[in-house]
Amino acid sequence: MGYLMLLADCFLCKKLFTSNPDYVPSYQGEPVCEACMRQANLQRERLGLAPHPIHPDAYSPQEEH
Repeated sequence: MGYLMLLADCFLCKKLFTSNPDYVPSYQGEPVCEACMRQANLQRERLGLAPHPIHPDAYSPQEEH
């Protein structure tokens, strides 16, 4: 059995990160790292908006299928 991870630059901070390609949050199809998503959600909450959902497996390896 193997694992699959997406290696990409974050759309916002441009840092390289790994994620699960099926669940990683994205903006206009570009993946967003966990740190940026958490920061964006804090800002949304300050503005009284609902946070964007982050799947529990978004930044974990995916089992190869």
